[in-house]
Amino acid sequence: MAADTPEMTRSSSEKEFRSAAGATPVAAARGVIPATQRDFRLDVARGIAMFIILIAHIPWDPWANWIPARFGFSDATEIFVFCSGMASAIAFGGAFVKRGWWMGTARTVYRLWQVYWAHIAMFFFVAMSMAALDLYGSFDRSYVVELNLQHFFAAPEELMPALFTLSYVPNYFDILPMYLGVLAMMPLIMLVAVRIAPWAAMILSVALWLGAQFGMFPLSAEPWSGREWFFNPFGWQLLFFTGFFFMRGWLLAPPIAASLVVLSLAYLVLGAPFGSWKVYEWVNALHGGLGDWIRGTYEVTAPLRDKTHFGIFRYLHFLAIGYLAYAAVGEGGHRLNATGDGFGARVWRWTMLQIVKVGQQSLAVFVFSMCIARLIGVVFDELGRSAGVVALGNLVGFAMLIATAYLAGWFKSQPWRSRKT
Repeated sequence: MAADTPEMTRSSSEKEFRSAAGATPVAAARGVIPATQRDFRLDVARGIAMFIILIAHIPWDPWANWIPARFGFSDATEIFVFCSGMASAIAFGGAFVKRGWWMGTARTVYRLWQVYWAHIAMFFFVAMSMAALDLYGSFDRSYVVELNLQHFFAAPEELMPALFTLSYVPNYFDILPMYLGVLAMMPLIMLVAVRIAPWAAMILSVALWLGAQFGMFPLSAEPWSGREWFFNPFGWQLLFFTGFFFMRGWLLAPPIAASLVVLSLAYLVLGAPFGSWKVYEWVNALHGGLGDWIRGTYEVTAPLRDKTHFGIFRYLHFLAIGYLAYAAVGEGGHRLNATGDGFGARVWRWTMLQIVKVGQQSLAVFVFSMCIARLIGVVFDELGRSAGVVALGNLVGFAMLIATAYLAGWFKSQPWRSRKT
């Protein structure tokens, strides 16, 4: 009798994790993740980003002092955008190749329609929630004003059309409009890739990014001011399409090399005080002269750190983090899996399963997290921000995101449809 293989001895919970994740090995011969297969590392990364985004948007959440944005140039937004590009290569890229440009464009437009109405619904729910708190609550503050929505309620007849045409994009509601702008570029990128070559599409992406760096694509966010969109899609598309190109196989995954690991770590460590006020304050406390020099560079490097147009320092910072994560999880993400039936292994598999579920339903989870983040902040305002209250509030928020992911997955499965036996 043949010896048991690892697959035969794998526990049921691990099988469930891998089944839910849709995990497949990397195509080592090509050095890329196949564009027609789902890689569960993508869902893990998106799931982690969703939890971080919730923390980042809860007002004055002490846990936000420890998110990636406090230690360098990039943050969870980069994870979201890059992974969205990879996911789009799977969801939409194949439609362009298999069904032609028009059908691929139609598939993209359908997604644009979904994201657009998710943005509109999210705005009105949050605006309604803040208005209800001000109207019916007895608080010593205005939550409408704290979210800077007083302009909308003062002149809804003017700002309603602006909201629907995306010429009114308040802060806090700016990620999905950027995502819409980037998605709308996909038919053009694919047209260039198919009619000319993938390298031409990459050049176009870089050219659009360069144009954004020099202010060529201003997008108004407020009719009464000169403020631009906080996330300019012409800049951020570079990161989106980097993920897209990797997943389509137009860019090869880099080799795992000690030199690249050291280079990435050096960039993250040495760049931290230049990209993070938190780390800068640590350095300044240890050596005031070095702190003064670092502070003096901020004005000069501001365009390179810019979040609105996606400065090059942010891009390189994310690539360094992404490379280290890619190296750490191993080929096919096998290090994310825990074998065995011990308590620790079971807890790890269960945790990974929840993260994957959240990552697979990222749009629904993102919208829900933005809707509840302000409300969790209200609870903190009333109960205080002690360690226990903050931990409970964040963990309850996490549980709600997980529940949302399962519910969205259940609806997408259309259980009401008859199944053939």
